[in-house]
Amino acid sequence: MSEAVTHPTTAEAGLVASLEPLLREWVPRQRWFAGKGRPVTGFSLVAATDLLPSGGTLGLVHLLVRAHQPEAPIQGAVPHPGDCYQLLIGVREALPPRLAPALIGHVTDGPLAGRTVYEALYDPRATTVLLEALRTRARIGALRFDGDPRQPIRDELVPRRVTAEQSNSSVVYGDTFILKLLRRVVPGTNPDLELPLLLSHERCPRVPAPAGWLLAHLDDLDEPYVLAVLQPYLRGASDGWELALRELAKGEDFTPDARALGRATAEVHTALARALPPITLGHTQIRLLVGGMAERLEAAAQAVPALRPYAPALHSAFEALADLAAEGRAWTAQRIHGDLHLGQCLRAPSGDWSLIDFEGEPSRPLAERRMPQPVVRDIAGMLRSFDYAAHSAGPPAPRWATACRAAYCSGYAEVAGHDPRTEPVLLRAYETDKAVYEVLYEARHRPDWLPVPMAAIRRLAADATP
Repeated sequence: MSEAVTHPTTAEAGLVASLEPLLREWVPRQRWFAGKGRPVTGFSLVAATDLLPSGGTLGLVHLLVRAHQPEAPIQGAVPHPGDCYQLLIGVREALPPRLAPALIGHVTDGPLAGRTVYEALYDPRATTVLLEALRTRARIGALRFDGDPRQPIRDELVPRRVTAEQSNSSVVYGDTFILKLLRRVVPGTNPDLELPLLLSHERCPRVPAPAGWLLAHLDDLDEPYVLAVLQPYLRGASDGWELALRELAKGEDFTPDARALGRATAEVHTALARALPPITLGHTQIRLLVGGMAERLEAAAQAVPALRPYAPALHSAFEALADLAAEGRAWTAQRIHGDLHLGQCLRAPSGDWSLIDFEGEPSRPLAERRMPQPVVRDIAGMLRSFDYAAHSAGPPAPRWATACRAAYCSGYAEVAGHDPRTEPVLLRAYETDKAVYEVLYEARHRPDWLPVPMAAIRRLAADATP
């Protein structure tokens, strides 16, 4: 294993102070910034590493910075230290026109005074540095580039930035690999690396096996930050969400794909259950689970007045689950995907489906995302995704969603040996919880989309009413 030369770091006291005025303008505008709606009052340095010395034609600085924002005062609450973000900062004297959209700004003081800084993921020269570090398993400062020796990484793969940015950022290398850089990071075992590695050991073909990964080992932490994961790029694959919308617009039958996706989901769940033993959820655990659902419903109803008339009926869906647990009913929980929807699935030209993005819901604590849960949580997420698709292209198509939901569950049963519809109380509780989350999200971020989850709320409230 070769090691890269460790460059002197630019982590001097004045680095973040000199960048702060620029970052306060630039970071809140990024799609991956989680603190929208609250001002950024400052940044503090967690770690800084020079991947390329900043004094040359091209400098490349890897930063972990904490964004500080005011919080609503809650009596007895522990102050939040601020979210930690991963930044890859390019440094040049001036930007060529092709990099103009990447501009962060011009630094006037500090160690980078007189230089121009920019989002380095736009720059193929900079992103090539990342792949080379992964290929050679470099150690640079606190950064550890590592990988699977069974998947050699060729050099000279041409990088291109994925423009459909979401809560993270991605770069494709020569249609061979895709590198996902996590933006908001916390120390600890990230399921986006943990679960695909486990599934590769189980030889599950439905999840691309990680070829490389980037960790940051900081002296004051017991666990590293997981910063990036490199996986095989599924050439020619179609995004499940976009594929569903295209088929719906053309009036094509999507149920064969929905059934195949159900089978793929069950294959992943079965492999995860082999890799990590399931547990049993009894009365105490279900009571806590239902309590969390009820609290989320109350908070959403306070924030979204349109939800309030349906809250009593929705609560009855949760209470029905608690009643079954009180009667002695128990359920199995295991590791799952955690945020499954059509956009987390890719269909190959062969028709085979793959599941990606095992990070879980980024807004939830890492420990919570790694907890065993009933598989119906993933299934409920996918059923809600079919509803979303049915309301997104032209006039709403509820029959299309109903057919896809049924086909998905049937496909799941073919592999898992049990149909999720045979647990209607559990499934309805999780669908309700997901729809409540969607109502709150849409009300805050996309008010025009609020009618989509509200249609589900009306249906679920009617189903929950005796």
